[in-house]
Amino acid sequence: MVLDRKIAFIHLHNGSIEIAPISLDLRRKFLGGRGVNMYLLSKFYSSSLDPFSPENPLIYGAGLLTGTLGFGSRINITSKSPESGHLGDSNMGGDFGAELIKAGLSHLVITGKSKRPVYLFIKNGEIEIRDGQKLKGLDTVKTQKKIRLELGDEKVQVACIGPAGENLVRYSAIRSGMKNSAGRTGMGAVMGSKNLKAVAVRGSLDIKISDPKKYLKYYFTNMKKLMETKWVQALGKYGTPLLFQYANAMGFLSVRNNQYTTVGDQGHYLEAKALEPYSTGMLSCFGCPAHCRHRFSIEEGRYKGTKGEGPEYASIGSLGTKLGNLDLENIIYATELCNLYGLDTISTGSYIAWAMELFQRGIIDQERTKVPLDWGDGASILELIHQIAQRKGFGNILAEGPFAKEVFGQASQDYLLEIKNLPIEMTDERLPKSFALGMATSTRGACHMRSRPSLDVLELPEEVLKKIYGGPVSNRFSSYSGKGRMVWWHELLNAVCDALGFCRFLTVFSSPHAPQYQQFSKLIALSTGLSFTPKDLRTIGERIYTLERMMLIKDGFSRQDDTLPKRYFNEPISEGPAQGQVILQKEFNKILDKYYRLHGWDENGVPKKNTLKRLGIGG
Repeated sequence: MVLDRKIAFIHLHNGSIEIAPISLDLRRKFLGGRGVNMYLLSKFYSSSLDPFSPENPLIYGAGLLTGTLGFGSRINITSKSPESGHLGDSNMGGDFGAELIKAGLSHLVITGKSKRPVYLFIKNGEIEIRDGQKLKGLDTVKTQKKIRLELGDEKVQVACIGPAGENLVRYSAIRSGMKNSAGRTGMGAVMGSKNLKAVAVRGSLDIKISDPKKYLKYYFTNMKKLMETKWVQALGKYGTPLLFQYANAMGFLSVRNNQYTTVGDQGHYLEAKALEPYSTGMLSCFGCPAHCRHRFSIEEGRYKGTKGEGPEYASIGSLGTKLGNLDLENIIYATELCNLYGLDTISTGSYIAWAMELFQRGIIDQERTKVPLDWGDGASILELIHQIAQRKGFGNILAEGPFAKEVFGQASQDYLLEIKNLPIEMTDERLPKSFALGMATSTRGACHMRSRPSLDVLELPEEVLKKIYGGPVSNRFSSYSGKGRMVWWHELLNAVCDALGFCRFLTVFSSPHAPQYQQFSKLIALSTGLSFTPKDLRTIGERIYTLERMMLIKDGFSRQDDTLPKRYFNEPISEGPAQGQVILQKEFNKILDKYYRLHGWDENGVPKKNTLKRLGIGG
């Protein structure tokens, strides 16, 4: 049964391994994936815990339904973040999570530090710590190939780090396959700090579910409805780059470190259709009905021979417009470099954009950088990626992420657009007020995947929005009204999605017709035999999010940290379709108050005692 999946505690300092069942009570409270991960992390978490210390756990957690035929097969990787210094968590797709399930495990808790480079090999519940010296210095693709060759099995799934993780670049990623990345918050650096190069998994155990006939029937009914939506049809044709066009046209794109929010007609250089000449097909993650991932090949020119998967919308924005770069081939190549080195593309682009604005304003100069940091300079972007991953030259400073503020000085701080020490992503939230609140309150710092209500872009009829969100919500993208409710609702739903292993794109993220709590309840019942009402699931989402909030409270966070970069409040957008848009502090405070009330937190954003008691998560 699905509930037979176990948890492994792996202690790298002495090589001991313990495998234990996951209690039914823990499943009922947190499901799996991100939920169980957060429960486990909370047992270690303290304000004094150093992200690079052996005591900091690295936790892999597959969703409760990962590995079954469904709407995604994702895994969360969780730890204290070397990038922000606070809560670290990243979600990864592909095949790795499903393979871990087929090996009989759903969670790994890795502590300690190996004296030498190692990798883990997991096969059908057996775990071996193997010598990884021969893998040292290899990129993320060569690492996977070498491990499969050594093990003599092409079907082994590998999650690994590249040189960036080995060099403890604070925003290095864990990667699997050609593109799948647990990118944000620096989980690759935690892995590197433990001298752990990779986790390799091979499973051939049966995945038994409670009622297979009814499950299949229900799955196909829901899949048919989902595949008929315009959103999934477009996603299967263009992938996530289709989102770039909307962000540019509406004026919420990051351009030159958010100094501008659109590139106007020049956007066609980077829109989804511009990728078609390089695309060699579309593919999906394990068990997913939507094929949203491009495979590409550059056949001629400067980057001839470059092949891979992607780039996603986030990478096009972060390594493109955010840097003033409209050269699509350069963006594709830069993305692939990040993938091979094991760098998060969003954070890499954000820190380079920060440096470029400092260069623009004369706060740093070429005597320090050694390379010109002019907007749109593709050669300099590539050079910085090399330097960051290898921790050489000016890149060694940028490899410190937000902690480079200590080197650049006070004058630099306002130009690093960050929230809770994690940089703003590929968008600008001065126009979409729901996006702004979601960024400000995210438990892992600036993050669009914790709560972003992309439905807001559609400006659906208000009666439809009220039915979805259970209360009045304005259908105007630029309005503050009801956006506290909207963000709160998506935070809870997304926490449940991650605990189940569902892909965000196949839920009520961008389509009102996609599955949500009612469908989740039935899928859980038919696959596990466990009974959850939609209300039960929403409570689980609330429990997960509030537990995450409590870890931030341990770090001293409160209301003053649920805010946005000064640019958002002080600088109205200067041109384009969103011209004049700015965040009004008084209105922002109102929706923040509403958001806190819905969560059951006090006026400073601290969960109330009766909320903690109701959710069963103690003080």
